[in-house]
Amino acid sequence: MKKYLKQFIKDIIPIIAGMLIALFINNWNENRKDAKYIDQIFASITKEFKESNKNISETLPKQKMLLDTLNFYKNDETLSIFDIVVKAKGINVPIIRMNAWKAISNSRIELIDYQKLSLLAKIEEGKNILRMKTQKITDFTYSNLNDRSIGKKHIMSILVSDIINSEKSIQNEIKKIINK
Repeated sequence: MKKYLKQFIKDIIPIIAGMLIALFINNWNENRKDAKYIDQIFASITKEFKESNKNISETLPKQKMLLDTLNFYKNDETLSIFDIVVKAKGINVPIIRMNAWKAISNSRIELIDYQKLSLLAKIEEGKNILRMKTQKITDFTYSNLNDRSIGKKHIMSILVSDIINSEKSIQNEIKKIINK
């Protein structure tokens, strides 16, 4: 009996060792694939955020022009909100791309470092808030196109200022991701 047990142990040890080595290699390979996947995703995220950052930078001066125009003509009751928006060349809103983030957030989010994850979630939240504010100013503008009152122009300038502040905040968060 001891002879069979010794033979069994002698035969099973190489099998167990082989299985452990195979598991180690498989885990190492999976970790390598995951790291490569995350690097590719973050390359895409970085590219999208650089484009978004550029778009925000190009939009901010246009929005500041709208704000300045609103403030300049605020007391002029001969001009409507529509007239002021036309003088300022419209209401501009940047495009903030987050397609790569959406792709990973729906599948392999557990692979992302917590700090990066937190920044990405903050940017997405900021984008959603910006979308709501943009909808608010659009609704306000359309419902008050012909209004010439100082009060409505003041409300419009507050809405534009709020959008500008939100965009600057998003831009700061984007810069943190780009610079990591």
